[in-house]
Amino acid sequence: MCGFAGILDPDRRTSDQAMRATVARMADTLRHRGPDDGGIWVDPTAGVALGHRRLSVVDLSPAGHQPMVSASGRYVIVYNGEIYNAQQLRRELDQVTMGSLSFRGHSDTEVMLATFDQWGVKQGISRMNGMFAFALWDRRRRILCLGRDRLGEKPLYYGWTGRTFLFGSELKALRCHPDFDARIDRHALALYFRHSCIPAPHSIYEGIRKLPPAAILEVSVDTTRTAAPVPYWSLKEVLERGVADPFSGSEADAVEELERVLRDAVKIRMLADVPLGAFLSGGVDSSTVVALMQAQSERPIKTFTIGSREPAYNEAADARAVAQHLATEHRELYVTSAEAMDVVPRLPEIYDEPFADASQIVTFLIAKLARQHVTVCLSGDGGDELFGGYNRHVWNGRIWKAIRWTPRSARMAAAKAILGIPPDRWETLFQSLSPALPRRMIHKQFGQKLHKLAGILTAGSPQMMYFALVSHWLQPESIVLGAESPETLLTCPDAWPRLPEFAQQTMFLDAATYLPDDILAKVDRATMAVSLEARVPLLDHRVVEFAWRLPSSLKVRNGHGKRILRHLLRGYVPSHLTDRPKSGFCVPLDMWLRGPLRDWAESLLDESRLRGEGFLNPQPIRQKWGEFLSGNHPWQYHLWDVLMFQAWYRAQQQPKSELEPAVTVASSIGDGSESALLAGPDGPSGPQIVGRAPCRPFHSCSGASE
Repeated sequence: MCGFAGILDPDRRTSDQAMRATVARMADTLRHRGPDDGGIWVDPTAGVALGHRRLSVVDLSPAGHQPMVSASGRYVIVYNGEIYNAQQLRRELDQVTMGSLSFRGHSDTEVMLATFDQWGVKQGISRMNGMFAFALWDRRRRILCLGRDRLGEKPLYYGWTGRTFLFGSELKALRCHPDFDARIDRHALALYFRHSCIPAPHSIYEGIRKLPPAAILEVSVDTTRTAAPVPYWSLKEVLERGVADPFSGSEADAVEELERVLRDAVKIRMLADVPLGAFLSGGVDSSTVVALMQAQSERPIKTFTIGSREPAYNEAADARAVAQHLATEHRELYVTSAEAMDVVPRLPEIYDEPFADASQIVTFLIAKLARQHVTVCLSGDGGDELFGGYNRHVWNGRIWKAIRWTPRSARMAAAKAILGIPPDRWETLFQSLSPALPRRMIHKQFGQKLHKLAGILTAGSPQMMYFALVSHWLQPESIVLGAESPETLLTCPDAWPRLPEFAQQTMFLDAATYLPDDILAKVDRATMAVSLEARVPLLDHRVVEFAWRLPSSLKVRNGHGKRILRHLLRGYVPSHLTDRPKSGFCVPLDMWLRGPLRDWAESLLDESRLRGEGFLNPQPIRQKWGEFLSGNHPWQYHLWDVLMFQAWYRAQQQPKSELEPAVTVASSIGDGSESALLAGPDGPSGPQIVGRAPCRPFHSCSGASE
């Protein structure tokens, strides 16, 4: 896992020395992604400069150094990620070339270059099983090629600034270029307020794009115009092929085949020359990954989770039970609110553009814990999107059937009645009834979920229900001055695959948008901030392709999602340890913003400040802030969107050395009072080993519990 940056200057206006200095500075901003090694490669006659920072995971020797030149001399590459089937590709190359190839080491980078030499870029990339983003300079054709993995695990930004083309793993590398134009894209900002992240291909800056997943972009040295990215793999086509050619075996056959494919996906992601572990939440996805890891390991797998003293926010006990059953070497960290909120000032730097999935905080904390013991961690991300794990996959169709014939006026009245009672009061009522309810009806954060239900009761179609569920600010143009929301996949039904059930459609939309733009971005930035490599076995493209051949009944049935994963897991872990209401790991934002973070929030939401900056309309923001403080409305996630943009914008305006502390936490934090919201029995004393065997990086309640 690494980071890279580069420059293409078609006019060759910059000297060799200046290009070297600039690309070195750009690469150095990514040192956290690659603390072990760095290098640059410059061809001033072509106007090309490549910079790289290396996190050594496979082949720790200098033979894995980047930038790397192919054996033929044609290609030069900088690359971020892992090619998990590199050994298989190397054997294929030996057969095709009759053993004529000579490898300097055993790095996947060298195999990647040999693959491009032998089969070309598009065919070569289609043979690769991995997570990656790369920049490849073709010296023969004088073309720069950018590429990204199928599901979007690794990031890649690019764009023209004047007549210079810039690219890199994070925006901070591009900002380092002296000609960078940091104008904020108001239209992209409107998308941010709708989705709490900025979806590809947009970025927060005008003229700077994110390369979409499964795409290749070519830029010629002889032009200053960029052609459109070209896909080499299509999730839409995978879904349509799966529906056209469904799996025809029995349920037992399907479980056996999924186990075979997923077991190998886990196995090849366990290859590393450094210590390896896994995140563990105790849910179905992470428990399945850990179980398959432990089944293929001769020693206890290292696992990590984070805990909270608040029952509504705690999954540590569930993870501990799974870890003890699997006999893993398990560490859990109970942190105080003060420790969690200490992360807030770092968020603009870590995420590099506005990003407001509140679970970003705990994702960073668990990554930080894991990095103390390992360099690579596997996670369970992707299970919800592939196998129907979100509540919206299970309940949207049922809710629509129940309300579609109800007059809209009646639905509006019902929604108003629900919203008239604050979530905490609904929660109190529900808790009093819980002892008499069956287990399948028990839900965490019931009050907040009921308010979300009220928000979709007036929808005119299942599509509108889904759009409301995945939106924060429903009319972001009323928040961002001078903005119009660009079209996205969510607003272009013509680009959706033809699927017989809308539940399948929502799984596709989640996998194509929410997964890469929110979940994977969150995991990448949080883990890379501490130089930890995260690997995601459920997103092996073979698992994805098999999942979409399965009938819906093997995913969602009787009010439960992930049926086939649950059946697979029962072969390793008793069902009572993992069958529980889905919650996702949350932070108590409402308590923080009304308590120790209130002064910080008030300063960022100050009306005169908002007006002076000129990006946001203060009126609806101040209204929601007042309603939130009164306790009548759960607007904490809407307000977090605003606060994360404001904090990011402030960080851009001030040199790092001049930044004032972003958060001052009340002195009562950590004193054992109610403000120690995340304190556990061991307090801040550090991780405890509770057993001897990843959790999905924790989703925020605002999304994962739908």
